[in-house]
Amino acid sequence: MTARPCCAPSGPSSGPSGPSPGGAPGPAPKGRAASARTGTPVPGPSAPTAPGRHPIAQAFVPAGRFLMGDSFGEGHPADGELPVHPVRLDAYAIDATPVTNDAFAAFVAATGHRTEAEQAGHSAVFALHLLAEPADVLAVFPKTPWWIDVRGADWRHPYGPLATLEGRGDHPVVQVSRGDAEAYCAWAGRRLPTEAEWEYAARGGAESLRYPWGNDLTPGGEHHCNIWHGTFPVENTEEDGWSATSPVGAFPAGGFGLHDTAGNVWEWCADWFDPAYYARSPVHDPQGPPTGSVAVTRGGSYLCHDSYCNRYRTAARSGSTPHSSAANCGFRTVAA
Repeated sequence: MTARPCCAPSGPSSGPSGPSPGGAPGPAPKGRAASARTGTPVPGPSAPTAPGRHPIAQAFVPAGRFLMGDSFGEGHPADGELPVHPVRLDAYAIDATPVTNDAFAAFVAATGHRTEAEQAGHSAVFALHLLAEPADVLAVFPKTPWWIDVRGADWRHPYGPLATLEGRGDHPVVQVSRGDAEAYCAWAGRRLPTEAEWEYAARGGAESLRYPWGNDLTPGGEHHCNIWHGTFPVENTEEDGWSATSPVGAFPAGGFGLHDTAGNVWEWCADWFDPAYYARSPVHDPQGPPTGSVAVTRGGSYLCHDSYCNRYRTAARSGSTPHSSAANCGFRTVAA
């Protein structure tokens, strides 16, 4: 099975490798590096762990046990959010927000890294956000025609070659593949979170809530995340204040101090995606399947809407081919 985020393009990959690969599975994700942490982490945000190299504030997540999966029975069956199963994790430090454009720019300036979208010369852009000349529109994704393959779309030009990052330094970086995220991690001395680490941190110590803040999407009429409002995909009323990405931390944090674990951008995880994995997942520190061709993404994005995609729920999961990139997918990291 090939899975993609529900509000991501369905069709040719936006990365340099062409159509989604269906051949040999990829290698297992790298195992966890030996930890040098000492003492007992305290939940909540703190100062960056590596000033000047990884300037993202950290949230410290205590060791604990939680129930992973969809306790409400609301997930898409093909996503494999069931069975709900116990998971036990050691303490770790995770980015309080997704990695920003400014942070990624520092990495590129230091290393000269060229993203997979830059190497390919094109990537996927949501139609209503397109900033490009007609000649730069290469194709419309047939199964999801609100997505367009655009020449010159990349992390510096997230909505097409006429877009810039001016005023978006504190927005999450997008148009990055899982390989690009891993390259950043290698430079910063970080790693991508496992899927279990991502969900535990997003839950913030709460048991079986639908969202990081509770079971109601807009408690008291207040917005807690950046998702689509209106009629998807033709009209976004921007009730939450944003049409595309929002600055990281623009909405309240969860119990462990994480922002943006619902909506804003999808986030790459270290695991390979397998909808049957939960039935055999180990209790302690699951690392995901040893091989695969589709990588896990978590959190939903600014394009998610209940009529089409309710994957901004904390238990929701999806995946995409690891070489692909789009205007609504980024990442956050964990201390190695």
